[in-house]
Amino acid sequence: MAEAVADADLKQTPLFDLHVELGARMVPFAGYSMPVQYKAGIMAEHLQTRSKAGLFDVSHMGQAFLVGPDHETTARALEALTPSNFVELKPGKQRYTVLLNDQGGVIDDLMVTRSISEDDDGRLMLVVNAARKEIDYAHFRSRLPDNVKLEAVDDRALIAVQGPEAVAAVAAHAPKAAELGFMEAASMEFDGIDCHIARAGYTGEDGVEMSVPAGAAEAIARALLADDRVEAIGLGARDSLRLEAGLCLYGHDIDETTSPVEGAITFCMQKRRREEGGFPGDGRILAELKDGAGRVRVGLRLEGKAPAREGAEIALPEDGPVIGTVTSGGFAPTVGAPIAMGYVPAGKAAPGTALDLIVRGRRLPATVTAMPFVPNRYFRKSGS
Repeated sequence: MAEAVADADLKQTPLFDLHVELGARMVPFAGYSMPVQYKAGIMAEHLQTRSKAGLFDVSHMGQAFLVGPDHETTARALEALTPSNFVELKPGKQRYTVLLNDQGGVIDDLMVTRSISEDDDGRLMLVVNAARKEIDYAHFRSRLPDNVKLEAVDDRALIAVQGPEAVAAVAAHAPKAAELGFMEAASMEFDGIDCHIARAGYTGEDGVEMSVPAGAAEAIARALLADDRVEAIGLGARDSLRLEAGLCLYGHDIDETTSPVEGAITFCMQKRRREEGGFPGDGRILAELKDGAGRVRVGLRLEGKAPAREGAEIALPEDGPVIGTVTSGGFAPTVGAPIAMGYVPAGKAAPGTALDLIVRGRRLPATVTAMPFVPNRYFRKSGS
C-alpha cells in the first residue's frame, strides 16, 4: 500500500490519486505531496529511464506567461531581468535562463518558450521551480514595465516523459511530437486533447515535457503508462538522473549567492548579452567572464563505493585544508560509482585534480571530472 502524506497543508497535483494507486511513497516536497519512488525502487526507476522511458509528474512546478503588446517588448522586459537573448529567440524555440538579483546571484533557473503561432506574438511561456515560484512571480511583478504582465497558470499539469523511447511513446498519441528537435516546442493534440509539448527535460535523455489541462492529466498519464516502454518514476530517480547529467538543482548547486559563471551555466548567455550586458549584476558577471570567478562548480568522481552527500567538505589531499563544499552527491547507477558536484577555487577546478571529500570524519579520495558524467542524448536536428 502507498504511504500517502496526510498533511492538510500539502498541496496535491492532479496525479496524486494515481501515484497512490501505483504504490508510490509520497513525501513533502516544495509544499506538495510528491512521489519519491514507486515499488520498483530508485535504482530500477533510474535504469528504466536510461534504457526505455520514464514518466515524471512535475506539475508542482510553476507555469506562467509574460504578456506584452509584441514580441520585442516582452523579450526586452525579460532581458532586463536575465542574461539571455530573447529578442532573437525564434518562434517554436525554448531557452534555459536564470532570473538574477542585483548582485548577479541566481534567484531561480527557468525555461522560456516562444510560441510558434503568430497569434501568440508578445507571449512568452515560463516554467519555474516549485519552491521558488511565488518568489519569482513577486520579483517579475515588481520589475516588469507597465505594458508587460505576468499571468500565472494554475489550471494545467506538467508531465515529463524521458528516455530513449520516450518520444516514440508520446508520438503514438501525439504524432507531431516526433517532429520536434531539442529545445523546440509546439501546441498539438494528444488523443484529441490540446497540449503544449516541448522536446526537453532534466535527465540528460531525449524526451518531452507536456503542459496539459489539469483535468486531462490522469487520462494522459494512464495512456502513456499503458505502453510497455513507460514506467512511473519518482523524485529520487529524477535527482540521480539530473546529477549524472551534471545539471544544477536550485537551492543546492545554485542560489542567490551564485553567479552563472561560478555555477558553470554560462551557456545561458548568448553573444550579444555577453558583449552588451544590461542585466542585473552585469558588472560582476562580465568581470567574471573576462577574468574568471574565484570559485566554480565542478564534477567529482569518488573512489570506492561510499557516496558523499550535500554538505560534505572538499579538501586538498594528504590532510590538506578544506577548500570547498559538496552541493549534490550520491551513487550514480549508470556510472556504477559515487559522484558529486561542488564548489572549489578556480585553481583546483581542472579535470584530473585530486581532492578529498570528508564524510563522517573520513577522507574519501576523489578526482575532478568533466561533466556530464553520462553523455547527453538530446535529439538535435541536422543543421541545428
